[in-house]
Amino acid sequence: MGTTDAVTFWDEVYAGRPAAVDPRPNARLTETVTGLPPGDALDLGCGDGGDALWLAGQGWHVTAVDISAVAVERLAALARARGLGDHVAAVRHDLHASFPHGAFDLICAHYLHTPHDLDRADVLRSASRALRPGGRLLVVDHGSAAPWSWNQDSGARYPSPLEVAAGIDLDPALWSVERADTPRRIATGPGGRTAEVTDHVLLVRRTA
Repeated sequence: MGTTDAVTFWDEVYAGRPAAVDPRPNARLTETVTGLPPGDALDLGCGDGGDALWLAGQGWHVTAVDISAVAVERLAALARARGLGDHVAAVRHDLHASFPHGAFDLICAHYLHTPHDLDRADVLRSASRALRPGGRLLVVDHGSAAPWSWNQDSGARYPSPLEVAAGIDLDPALWSVERADTPRRIATGPGGRTAEVTDHVLLVRRTA
């Protein structure tokens, strides 16, 4: 499917639900980043903006990108309303076609899944190249589908964190894997529904 189809799909996903008034950050982000000195961060697939806003509140300067203009505009408005406009640059970006410019201390990709064309391994390799020495790449994937997920394919396969790392094919002389596990958590969905889900968490650090 082409870029136009992907843009339409994700704009409809976000336009079809109420704008988040107080989007929460992902648990895997807060547990990973708390205690790190703030710097420049890149949020790939920012969605409702909970991660970007939380990072900005911790002193990070965040470039938040999403293919959906609806998501980006909502995040920009929330950042301004919270007085974080100087810390959050929300921009529409199609990662299937190009990658944001800049050098970063943290790049996070939470649930960067789509039914449309996207070479995730290539995106994550681009992310690794955009990190400064000492910087970290945090990739959090679905290890299972919540009942409210757009993806209800019973045959879906969820690559393990180490499989994701192998797909990126990072030089071990330059990179170290700091975390690769599959924790569970209770997720909250639309209408307050809850379900136990599995996350696949990969954290790698650029050592040189």
